[in-house]
Amino acid sequence: MKSKIDFNCDMGESFGMYEMGLDEKIIPYITSANIACGFHAGDPNWMNETVKLAEKNKVGIGAHPSFPDLKGFGRRNMNLSSKEVKNDLKYQIGALTAFTKDKKLQHVKPHGAMYNQSVNDPDLSRAICEAILETDENIILIALANSKWIKIAKEMGLKVAREIFADRALNSDGSLVSRSIEGSVIHEADVVIDRSIKMINQGSVKTIDGKEIEVEADSICLHSDTPGSVEMAKLLNIELQKNGIETSKIADLV
Repeated sequence: MKSKIDFNCDMGESFGMYEMGLDEKIIPYITSANIACGFHAGDPNWMNETVKLAEKNKVGIGAHPSFPDLKGFGRRNMNLSSKEVKNDLKYQIGALTAFTKDKKLQHVKPHGAMYNQSVNDPDLSRAICEAILETDENIILIALANSKWIKIAKEMGLKVAREIFADRALNSDGSLVSRSIEGSVIHEADVVIDRSIKMINQGSVKTIDGKEIEVEADSICLHSDTPGSVEMAKLLNIELQKNGIETSKIADLV
């Protein structure tokens, strides 16, 4: 039985006058925040606001970098060179770090297509890991649980947090179901809670095609833009405690 888990959420995805997500309402229930760095969402003002919000709530601060795809919200696949990926990540990590009080980040969690492509692209995985190591070797990488990416990062000397998703369906190989497929995002609060507790306490989950697969995790993610996310976060937090699972920042777990 897993007694501790980090509870992370993507945040700071507003842009200019357009506000997205319910960051202020959801942050009391999480332990780590993945903050957009301007390439898929966010801008300097929102980055500053979100960092301050996280610091006020004593939540671990992490960069949520993306491919340069503001129009596509970072969800479109891109074929960049390793050099481009590294420089884009260093730029985003460095920018967010500048807004923090102690000029340190807890973690980095790539966003959208960059995250999903990294699961099966060793070159992209290595480029991301190199960017983190060359920026701050103490930063923790959040990567998909059971993926080859985890092994690559550990072999390179990175601290890694294995991630599962409360509100996203999985394929039988453990990868995330594409958002273009019906059922990829789970909206029912009771289903989100039940599968989350099972993943954490029993180390298994049912895939979208009905198979049962094993998962090991250090962090669980709930997306702030999922309908009903605030209530889900609140209920999940309560149920975690009821089931003897303590929530704690990633830095305390890996």
